[in-house]
Amino acid sequence: MNHQIDSLAYTNRLRGLPPTHKLSFAIALLILSLVSGAVVQLSIALWLTVWIVIYARIPAKFYLRLLSLPLMFLLTSLPAFVMGGIQLNQIQAIQADIWQGWGISIGKFYLYVSRTGLYQASLLFPRTLASTSCMYFILLTVPFTETLQVLRQRGCPVLIAELLLLMYRFIFSLLAIADELWIAQNSRCGYRTWKLGMHSLSILIGQLLQRTLENYRQVSLSLVSRGFNGELRVWHSHPYKPSRRYTFEALFGCTVLTLLSALFKP
Repeated sequence: MNHQIDSLAYTNRLRGLPPTHKLSFAIALLILSLVSGAVVQLSIALWLTVWIVIYARIPAKFYLRLLSLPLMFLLTSLPAFVMGGIQLNQIQAIQADIWQGWGISIGKFYLYVSRTGLYQASLLFPRTLASTSCMYFILLTVPFTETLQVLRQRGCPVLIAELLLLMYRFIFSLLAIADELWIAQNSRCGYRTWKLGMHSLSILIGQLLQRTLENYRQVSLSLVSRGFNGELRVWHSHPYKPSRRYTFEALFGCTVLTLLSALFKP
């Protein structure tokens, strides 16, 4: 999946648009999704799906699979928002917060479904969906080197830009190494039982650390051998051509969403 993300960023149908336009568009929608209500947030997520799947021609199954990752983390954290607990002798204080009488006594404690928690979860879900869609739009349509180039042009310190580039590169390397090690262990039935799986996992973590340090040493040597002088320079030869249609649609859509945000205040 990691290599496919990088490949799609370079081959999508919106590749020819200036990266500053795409970044400004995504950042504007991200800010709007953080200050608006659920109606606008869901509209942002739906509209960005059109941009990503139809305009950029990102495979719909792949994009939905990407969206499922943060949504799974959100679903696993929902019980912490929805469930509440209190001692039995204090149950009268939270009667108004119990949702439709859903609760159960466990010893001296009372667990219940909280109205406040449900309200917080209803606010969190559309905001997470909209914010994640904005980040995926950047990730799938703007190559990371172009994002760093825009940051440099906007005055971002060189050290921070280079650290971001190295972190991005090592994240992909780390995932690739972990995938190779897991496939090798799984092919030898290394996860057949729970005990054997824990042993294989410990070996994988140890090998992952060792291989990552070795990879870092090789990158350091390659940079020195190429005359690295403290700044990573990336050559950009891709011609950018602004699109009047996409520019008008982005401005018009942002204006409509801003008006909706004022109409449906959170």
